[in-house]
Amino acid sequence: MPTKLPNPARTSGATATSWFGTAPALPTFAPLADNAETDVVVVGGGIAGLTTAYLLSQEGVPVLLLEDGELASGETGRTTAHLSNALDDRYTTLENLFGPEGARLAAESHTTAIAAIEGIVQKEKIDCDFTRLDGFLFLPAGGKSQELADELAAAHRAGLTQVEHLQRAGTTGFEPGECLRFPNQGQFHILKYLNGLAQAITQKGGRIHTNTRVSEVHGGANARVVTADGVEVTARKGIVVATNSPFNDRVVMHTKQAAYRTYVVAARVPKGSISKALYWDTPDPYHYVRLQDVPAGPRGGQTDYDLLIVGGEDHKTGQDEHPEARLRCLEEWTRDRFPMVRDFEYRWSGQVMEPQDGLAYAGRNPLDADNVFIITGDSGHGMTHGTLGPMIVTDLLQGRPNPWAGLYDPGRITVKPESALEFVKENVNVAFEYTDLLTGGDVKTPEEIGVGEGAVLRRGLSKVAVYKDEQGVAHECSAICPHLGCVVHWNSLEKSWDCPCHGSRFTALGELLNGPAASGLAPAQ
Repeated sequence: MPTKLPNPARTSGATATSWFGTAPALPTFAPLADNAETDVVVVGGGIAGLTTAYLLSQEGVPVLLLEDGELASGETGRTTAHLSNALDDRYTTLENLFGPEGARLAAESHTTAIAAIEGIVQKEKIDCDFTRLDGFLFLPAGGKSQELADELAAAHRAGLTQVEHLQRAGTTGFEPGECLRFPNQGQFHILKYLNGLAQAITQKGGRIHTNTRVSEVHGGANARVVTADGVEVTARKGIVVATNSPFNDRVVMHTKQAAYRTYVVAARVPKGSISKALYWDTPDPYHYVRLQDVPAGPRGGQTDYDLLIVGGEDHKTGQDEHPEARLRCLEEWTRDRFPMVRDFEYRWSGQVMEPQDGLAYAGRNPLDADNVFIITGDSGHGMTHGTLGPMIVTDLLQGRPNPWAGLYDPGRITVKPESALEFVKENVNVAFEYTDLLTGGDVKTPEEIGVGEGAVLRRGLSKVAVYKDEQGVAHECSAICPHLGCVVHWNSLEKSWDCPCHGSRFTALGELLNGPAASGLAPAQ
């Protein structure tokens, strides 16, 4: 049986999100101690992993879920929890890359995912602030109306015929001006939702083990996973890797997608001062906005404020030396448009995987056995993709056809020039990062590093990652990412070492936070 923690034991960043600050702690479970056997092993305790385990358990399939930290301690707990079919890469782009039928299937799948979440909330009676609401796509200053006109036509061809063009949204507190209105979008409190999923899984006989790191994945006739402690779990039907970035695939998938950091601020605003809706603008990088209900305090009574959540300012992971400046830009953007903003209460960052052709991946892992599946490449729509991906994988595991499986196939090759150029651009960027192996370090000696900060220095032929803790003690580890050998960079906001090539991340002391690396940074030589 699960026990309660007063706070999340570990997350993938040092900053606190509004979700952990406004919800009871998620349940924690005992680590896996003994060898086991099941039908399906799910690796990852975020929305994709828990939804997969939930769907399988509802069909009576024995399932065992393994999470290396606590539930939602990865990127799911750092979301803004938009539920939307207004896709970031726009239907004009998707139609060009995948044709009219591909764009229609993309719209259908995300629309169905919102409905599936709503259905689970109702069936399991999950109190998670789920709400249906409008979404508004609007232009920045100087934006061109033709952009909205083209997107409206493409959205209608994709089957979203209720999307409409407005000269004014008619909203309170923030008027985006000329925009497209996407009806029947959604939002919820992600941690409250995952708590309900975890309870439903265990009630159906599913097993969950937290603080259990999987280090090996083996498909085929003897499909199994092996934990870092040497414990094995045999999977009779298959293995699902739902870890944001698939650590079981060393190269192929990581040439097809790139890791980006995205930033979020949450500010108090008077309750009722802004129309509850989703808002997105069209620049690159774009901004995304929503409201979060704030529950009553410990003495009861209604709070007089909501949280306005604003995200954006994306950049490639490990390739920005001043993440705090990104947060300041978001705060300025917010104050310029929402004058009722009071104090900024939360500031955080998260990581999204951007596929080369705009659509995520869910299905059989390329170049692997038929019974190893991955869910990755959320492209900023982690909540809906973390639902539709498990729907695809569940059908594949159960031997059923799925109408979206071909569209999201991890092995697909998109031959359009735009996709090819994106593939080349991202992989040239990765190749350039290897030149760090030849350069000097950020500093020459540990004495130059401030307290609570980190830097890379060269020691002979080696690069060393040095972190100086709050007591002034220097801690050293190798600066070489164990995935494919890039030099990690210090993230001063999240107090982590981030790989600029494929997005692996490590704590200040070198412990693994995010794949595709499967182990932490090695001791310094």
